[in-house]
Amino acid sequence: MDKRIRMAGYTLAAAAAVFAAAQLGAGKKLFAQIGGGLSPALESIIKARELSPDDVEAALKTFVPPGSYDEFYMFASGGQAGNVEVFGVPSMRLVKNIPIFSPDSWQGYGVGDDESKRLFAQGKAGGMTQTWGDVHHPALSQTNGTYDGQFLFANDKANGRIGVVDLRDFRVKQIVKNPLTATNHCGAKMTENSEYYVEGAQFGTPLPFTKYVPLERYKEEYRGLVTFWPFNRAEGKLEQSKTFTIELPPYYQDLGGMGKKVSNGWVFINTYNAEMAWPDDLKGKAPMEIAASQREMDFLHIIHWKRAEELLAKGQLKYKTISGMRVIPIEEAVAKGILYEAGEPKSPHGSDVTPDGSFITVSGKLDPHVTIFSFDKIQKAIAAKKYEGKDEFGIPILPFKDVIEAQVEVGLGPLHTEYDDKGYAYTSMFLDSSINKWSLDKPANGEKPWSMIQSLPVHYNTGHLVVAGGDTVKPWGHYLVSLNKWSLDRALPVGPLHPQNLQLIDISGPQMKLLSDTPAVGEPHYAVMAPAKLFKPWKVYPDVGYSALTGKASATATLPGKERVERKGKDVHVFMTAIRSHFTPDRIEVNQGDKVHLHITNVERAEDATHGFALSAHNINLSVDPGASVDVDFTADRSGVFPFYCSEFCSALHMEMMGYLTVKK
Repeated sequence: MDKRIRMAGYTLAAAAAVFAAAQLGAGKKLFAQIGGGLSPALESIIKARELSPDDVEAALKTFVPPGSYDEFYMFASGGQAGNVEVFGVPSMRLVKNIPIFSPDSWQGYGVGDDESKRLFAQGKAGGMTQTWGDVHHPALSQTNGTYDGQFLFANDKANGRIGVVDLRDFRVKQIVKNPLTATNHCGAKMTENSEYYVEGAQFGTPLPFTKYVPLERYKEEYRGLVTFWPFNRAEGKLEQSKTFTIELPPYYQDLGGMGKKVSNGWVFINTYNAEMAWPDDLKGKAPMEIAASQREMDFLHIIHWKRAEELLAKGQLKYKTISGMRVIPIEEAVAKGILYEAGEPKSPHGSDVTPDGSFITVSGKLDPHVTIFSFDKIQKAIAAKKYEGKDEFGIPILPFKDVIEAQVEVGLGPLHTEYDDKGYAYTSMFLDSSINKWSLDKPANGEKPWSMIQSLPVHYNTGHLVVAGGDTVKPWGHYLVSLNKWSLDRALPVGPLHPQNLQLIDISGPQMKLLSDTPAVGEPHYAVMAPAKLFKPWKVYPDVGYSALTGKASATATLPGKERVERKGKDVHVFMTAIRSHFTPDRIEVNQGDKVHLHITNVERAEDATHGFALSAHNINLSVDPGASVDVDFTADRSGVFPFYCSEFCSALHMEMMGYLTVKK
């Protein structure tokens, strides 16, 4: 039997699932093609696990044999863990943790090395270095509106920062802090060719947020904003000196959707708290969840960023300079045809543009519908100057009934929508704990446009969802992942703090099918998914002595035969190489009070030959990948004998890869 299985191209584990399906009435055709009967061992597994036909189908669809690769990468935010986790799909195996705003001792990130120190220093907030973050919305760089596999961006909601990751080595290259705002949320949105990263504030503050203004003057002196960060693809860096910011009312800016194709050049940003409420419950004010939910409608910001860019280039747009940032006032943005609004059902969350750019789907958390705005109707209303009035800041309001295309009743708590390659939309339902599928204007199977197709229960309280390429001009579809806030009974109990739960769903057929659960550490708010073939990660660095931060040869790289210790007064420079299974030099002698500068180069050229450098009692652990050069500075402030060793198991003589730092008093 096993021989026939191998000849048919199946691993034993996959074949077991096929046999289980055959035994239970599913997959009979496939079973017949393989031939043979069911062994007693396989039969006992089926009975012991009480496998159903759906279980078997899911097992086959998610099984990736040992030594084989997944079809997709998925990059999921780690929330308050400050990272992005990379999963293979469909296996849902974790293949990488990318630390961005928080230290990671395994990868030596933020634990002693100079590069991490510089990155964290770039992202100081309120003058203080932040060593944690709240990652909400990862985004991938795009070319012509589709992912290109080159760069990953992530926002830190807590501190108003943005991180840039080079996907050649999956390492952070830049952290920037917006000096105007304390927080950001609707960031992680890229324009069609990654010209800009678009960052929106969430909570209203004075501009800048470090300026004290009492909350009693909230409406008068607090503001929101959206900042456009130019991205220099050649350098892999956001250019703060070239940013421009559009001032917005002190509503809370939530998620934004970037225009595509016909709507390229526009961005659509949800808001909530049009009431402009501010908290003070100890003095009798209503709690914010009540005070910010009084109105039936909030506002959708409709922003013509391309026009702002063009007018700035011509010198035809007035702006203020605040904390080194160009800020276009609300009244100027209105006067120059850059900023408009439309009413939207209250407490919205998602603002998601269809692949062809023709429609914007808005989900109101307290409204049972998704509301579909028509870009064409928005343009006609603007051209005709057909407004139903202005808000309190003078922004023209487009008539709701004139700019919507349809409303689809989907249920309770709609949050976020993404699209597939067949003309369907998928909305996460927080209160209903489901993923709901509905048709766009031209569904593939001839269903009625703008109508519900299916509701699939998920477990539990889904927040965001992701479809492969679901926010691009050309989605790949096939898989959807529901990023659930609660796991309850879905994983082994691990104490009061439960994991989050990622659920993989097959959307390739006419009906959605739940395939698997994957516990996740940290809170995954959003994710992006793309085919693995788009990515071209390095296996080793291009040259020996490469600096991961600068992307260039390190000035302090050490080649074999050039190892040395140089003293310049109280500064001691150690030029070191690492190779299986030896550090050279392996003995460092300094005096108490010396400042030690370690320059360590991994001269390996073999794939996966990473070395670590752990120094006892100094809070230093480095990960030195093949070809990389890493620097670390510290003061030898205590006398004693301190072993250092390779902390990444590298060879049979790994335990002998060590040395001593001796500090003489």
